[in-house]
Amino acid sequence: MSKKFPEGFLWGGAIAANQAEGAYLEDGKGMSVADILPGGQVRLKWLQETADFELYPDQYTYPNHEGIDFYHRYKEDIALFAQMGFKCLRFSIAWARIFPTGEETTPSEAGLAFYDNMLDELLKHHIEPMVTISHYEIPLHLVKKYGGWRDRRLIEMYERFARILFERFGKKVKYWITFNEINSVFFMPLMSLGMTFEPGESKNQDVFQGLHHQFVASALAVKAARKIIPEAKIGCMIVYGPIYPYSCNPDDVLFAMEDHRLTNHFCADVQIRGEYPSYMRRYFGVKNIKLDIRTGEEELLKNYTTDYIGLSYYNSITEKFDKSDVELASGNMMDGVINPYLSSSEWGWAIDPTGLRLTLNDLYERYGVPLFIAENGLGAVDKIEDDGSIQDDYRIDYLRSHLNAAAEAINDGVELMGFTSWGCIDLVSASTGEMSKRYGFIYVDKQDDGTGTLERRCKKSFEWYQNVIRTNGEDL
Repeated sequence: MSKKFPEGFLWGGAIAANQAEGAYLEDGKGMSVADILPGGQVRLKWLQETADFELYPDQYTYPNHEGIDFYHRYKEDIALFAQMGFKCLRFSIAWARIFPTGEETTPSEAGLAFYDNMLDELLKHHIEPMVTISHYEIPLHLVKKYGGWRDRRLIEMYERFARILFERFGKKVKYWITFNEINSVFFMPLMSLGMTFEPGESKNQDVFQGLHHQFVASALAVKAARKIIPEAKIGCMIVYGPIYPYSCNPDDVLFAMEDHRLTNHFCADVQIRGEYPSYMRRYFGVKNIKLDIRTGEEELLKNYTTDYIGLSYYNSITEKFDKSDVELASGNMMDGVINPYLSSSEWGWAIDPTGLRLTLNDLYERYGVPLFIAENGLGAVDKIEDDGSIQDDYRIDYLRSHLNAAAEAINDGVELMGFTSWGCIDLVSASTGEMSKRYGFIYVDKQDDGTGTLERRCKKSFEWYQNVIRTNGEDL
């Protein structure tokens, strides 16, 4: 086939409010769970163990507090996105910028006005906004008072938040996502659910109950959107990594299959098919999980499924039933063993473009709804050369190989709506809080220790992606 990508394909980039905006207490914004996360490897410990909800500025840096100052520089950055030719920008709205504690019934006008102005700037440059309603930025007050999504009262607060966004921005935004990477609860329950656990404490009951509350909240958001902005498209989003068996040993195959269903399919099964899958009944029985599902909630899930699946794809995972004789993968919050057939990024993430083609085919064959690659990219250390350039050919190679895989999936028959590269401008890493783990086409002069001028500088990949968009993917 001569054409790789369909007409109207939504080329662009993706950022998140808590990783880019900064201005963490400006104009009445409340604290979010991301604001108490320190930078560096200590963040991984906090994400995986018991987090402290206090700030220790003498001991840690807090890179989210300033981010890349997108809050004040969004016009400059959007102009650069437009220069690249973006058709779409995926971004999130900070919950605590609209409702500082999450409990208010009247939204902050200053917060709404910021996003109104930002949306106007995008539309001025003919860039389609795609809004993620909740992206790892639950108001900290809701974590401290209610234990995060453990408490079903958050359903009502989230629904109120979503309704305000639909009413205020519905005429400007066609594409929505209810929760970023909803299945990340299995890796980062603090960021996705606002939950922490004591060492050795069982997470299962609380995590799955919190996830159920998010499923209900998502369905209520879909219900509200269909009434308030019926022409809009509202999607779910999962982080997806194919899980390969290490060998053809049936024990490895079965182990990988069970992990794959739980990690990659379960949340989409509920949000697209509208019901809990049968394999989870056995899982809940084995784990002694008893969900509190209230009257009418199963009907709600069935009637208000999402229109499309957004996915983030970075790497595949390899699993082995008995890991005693193999080397474990490191640098990635997802478990697994090293795949001897794949190379890895500087942070230990397996580089597997073929896995993206497998992912897109798997999801489309299973659900039959349009797909959107909401995140994909390479985190790497970038060096500024003596002439001021940044020769990030490694990023170009990574993206080229993954876009070729996406094109092959389209030729396989997959309906793919668009592609937004993650961290189209450098921003704070969610998992480590580092600036040195850079994803962008645009370099931001900010370092891990908090120093830097915040100057923007285009990398070699900037012109490459500009050409990809200009040719609608014909020239990769």
